[in-house]
Amino acid sequence: MSQAANSSEVISKNLAISVKNVVKSYEGRVVVNKVDLDVYSGEIFALLGPNGAGKTTFVEILEGYRKRDSGEVSVLNSDPQTLGRNDRAWRTRIGIVLQSTEDGQDLTVGETVHHFSHYYPNPKDPDAVIELVGLTEQKNIRARNLSGGQRRRLDVALGIIGNPEILFLDEPTTGFDPQARRSFWELIRNLKAAGTTIVLTTHYLDEAEALADRVGVIVAGSIVEIATPATLGGRNTAQAIVSWRHNNEEHSLVTANPTQEITRLAQEFSGEIPELRVSRPSLEDIYLHMITTEDSHE
Repeated sequence: MSQAANSSEVISKNLAISVKNVVKSYEGRVVVNKVDLDVYSGEIFALLGPNGAGKTTFVEILEGYRKRDSGEVSVLNSDPQTLGRNDRAWRTRIGIVLQSTEDGQDLTVGETVHHFSHYYPNPKDPDAVIELVGLTEQKNIRARNLSGGQRRRLDVALGIIGNPEILFLDEPTTGFDPQARRSFWELIRNLKAAGTTIVLTTHYLDEAEALADRVGVIVAGSIVEIATPATLGGRNTAQAIVSWRHNNEEHSLVTANPTQEITRLAQEFSGEIPELRVSRPSLEDIYLHMITTEDSHE
């Protein structure tokens, strides 16, 4: 298993999270199986996997909401299991954005964020947070009247109001339209630029590719690979598909040397190659192959 880091993107080699050989079982069924993971300070790490793969259980172990059976976990140099849920000093250093929340439906956006700020010893400025998540115009609107995308932004505001060093995001853009998703991505990039370490679970492969410095794929409780989105599963060196159109027909070939084939085609066409396309496996192609292959081994 590779844990290759993208040195041009990872802000620091300091570890925000370190996991060694973690195991968790329920009624004899292993749901997290000997997982090792390092997450660097200042990076965005995306955890990918099908439903039931163990993502939620594993992340809850990192957050201190679930106990592991064995192994070692360090989050911000502390063991969440030893600290427990009530260690406020450590808990104020992490932010959690769950998949959906229904808190504070009768409060306005401004009232909600200001109220939550009182729970933390060193909160961000509530009005600055509201502006950061793009809800200034909705400041006086009650939470129950927000759109889905606006509610998700409020969830993030509550997740970051405590000025966390690590932010856990669980399926943050589920139900978003494409424009809202891309606006949300920009918000996440801004948080990273401010130094926040982000652990993201998502089913959207384009989201992982757009945001993550590295991705990990978990299947049946085991992490099968960790790499940058561009290199996961060897997709950067996989054979390329060269496609073009000739005599009103689509033509294509698979090759390990696309430049050579394009040069040959350019000579054949004496210049421009009609409707030329060169593609390698997408992140989704690689991911689906990985989870299908691993499932077949079960």
